[in-house]
Amino acid sequence: MSPQSGESEVVIEASGHGRAGPREIVSFPRTPTDGERVSIEVSSVSDPTSLSGAELDAVTARWVSGFEFAMSRAEDGAVRSLFHDDAWWRDLLGFTWDLRTAHGLKQLDSAVSERAGQSGLSMAMIGNASFVETGTEPWIQAMFTFTTDLAHGRGVVRLVRRDEVWKAWTVMTAMDGLVGHEELTGANRPHGGAHGSDRSQHNWAESRKQKREFTVSEPAVLIVGAGHGGLGLAARLGCLGIDTLVIDRNPRIGDSWRNRYDSLVLHDPVWYDHLPYLPFPSSWPVYSPKDKLADWLESYAATMELNVWTGTELRASDYDAASGQWSVTLEKADGTTRVVRPSHLVLATGVSGTEPNVPEIAGADTYSGMLCHSHGFPHGEDFSGRKAVVVGSCNSGHDIAQELYERGADVTMLQRSPTYVVSVASAAVPMTGLYDESGPPTDVADLLGASFPFTAAPEMHRATTAAMAELDSDMIAALEASGFLVSSGIDGTGAMGLFLHKGGGYYINVGASELIAAGEIKIKAGTEIDTFTESGLELSDGSALAADVVVLATGYRGMLDTARRLLGPDVADRCGPVWGLDDEGELRGVWRQSGHDGLWFMGGNLAMARFYGKFLALQIKAIEEGLVGDASRARPELAVDRPST
Repeated sequence: MSPQSGESEVVIEASGHGRAGPREIVSFPRTPTDGERVSIEVSSVSDPTSLSGAELDAVTARWVSGFEFAMSRAEDGAVRSLFHDDAWWRDLLGFTWDLRTAHGLKQLDSAVSERAGQSGLSMAMIGNASFVETGTEPWIQAMFTFTTDLAHGRGVVRLVRRDEVWKAWTVMTAMDGLVGHEELTGANRPHGGAHGSDRSQHNWAESRKQKREFTVSEPAVLIVGAGHGGLGLAARLGCLGIDTLVIDRNPRIGDSWRNRYDSLVLHDPVWYDHLPYLPFPSSWPVYSPKDKLADWLESYAATMELNVWTGTELRASDYDAASGQWSVTLEKADGTTRVVRPSHLVLATGVSGTEPNVPEIAGADTYSGMLCHSHGFPHGEDFSGRKAVVVGSCNSGHDIAQELYERGADVTMLQRSPTYVVSVASAAVPMTGLYDESGPPTDVADLLGASFPFTAAPEMHRATTAAMAELDSDMIAALEASGFLVSSGIDGTGAMGLFLHKGGGYYINVGASELIAAGEIKIKAGTEIDTFTESGLELSDGSALAADVVVLATGYRGMLDTARRLLGPDVADRCGPVWGLDDEGELRGVWRQSGHDGLWFMGGNLAMARFYGKFLALQIKAIEEGLVGDASRARPELAVDRPST
């Protein structure tokens, strides 16, 4: 390949792994002048696996240089020279004030044109590129940094070779921080106290009490829910200097875990579940018992100096658009009330929300036994000698069926439709090398994991789901032999596809599947309740079940219904859908603007809350500092000066 105008030619020997190989020409640009077109073509080598580490770095550095040039000027043809036809660019606040994904050359060209020209832009590759061989198409993977006058961040690029050219297949850019408003960590950590004599100064304990009770100030942010999501977000905001109050209706932080069944342990391993800034100690078990996690959340709040009011509920709220402030009435456990006036209100009540989905079933008022939703299930009660029916076959249904069995009940699970099931051991396999003892630092693992756009990964999810099913083949065969209906998830994408689209709908086996296979938990599948009777249930297939206890493990109505109850229909109706994928493949309404000024939704498992909570905190910080415009704009861009053209 001959160098084009504005390029210099460098010849490198493609002889990695000690083998002689063909000579490869890589065109490196000098600083382009106006009007020059960037080309990142790299001529073919017969065996791309033979590229040495230096050659991989050279190819990737060349691409990063071309991307910087394209984002500086948005010249015609730049996108086609950088990206393959079916490429993806996922941006997490880096060049938009939103979570956005562009797919295909048309969308990419539009995205580059809209986002190019940010003042002070520079990019640089960090670390070394690596060659990743997969079962489908290998790629070169590398990370890079970017900086503008407003923000700084990191990116991940994957280059694949098609038509004898290395171009990007996936690119992700993610903001790490705002220039001039860095987190109060590391070299920026607070001093901790003033040495010397000053009669007016408070000691640390007095200052903490004043800040925690907001006796002389108002919180800028009010977070409803002191679970891992609410606490992690409060920690992020605190490290950005944003005064934040967290409320929770439970008497203690962590009670939402303490109040669940006794044998519960987390389904995800410890390396996946760290909280922001404060990882679990190296002696922490791989799978966290629920009471141990509850105590950790309580200690986390104390260590991170979070302002949490437990035993407190939101009773009334009103938003004043003119001032951009909420007026929120809070009721404490002793019955006293306090009105706070934050600029931002965050609902961190879980992906599913707090409103039980209780189906209306004929005859329920005639039933003489115990009927409850899983939300109100009396954990720890003795059920010896009683016949119990659990309606629902996802995580809650299985967990409650297992507890009922362990508490002495004769248990039947009513399974209305097929369910995806994976063992806890197999569920950890996709995390190997990323979230395990030998994996990269958590923040790097998070970036790499998030760098695959949600809708770019179905093939990988299908392949992973199939591989896990092979590992679980004996368990699945035993379940099917018992009459349990097994699914592979939405289009074969397993738990991840179900989580992204529905927020749940699967079971990670921690013991109930073996009980089902052994007949200890009986299965009634492919039918539904037709009506209650005084002593049990009549089903749609004409059969009947006697039941002293019926538990409806039928899920929750979602975060938007929680908003409707807490904040009223006028507020909820201004919000868009929350959870599920939008037309770009990003999750709707969570960690991003909700549709109502000053209202945000925070959700996700421990890993997602840890990673995406940072972007929610950065948006709030930027609004508080006046770095962005009207927050009600649809998909607003960063408020930065663009050079004249």
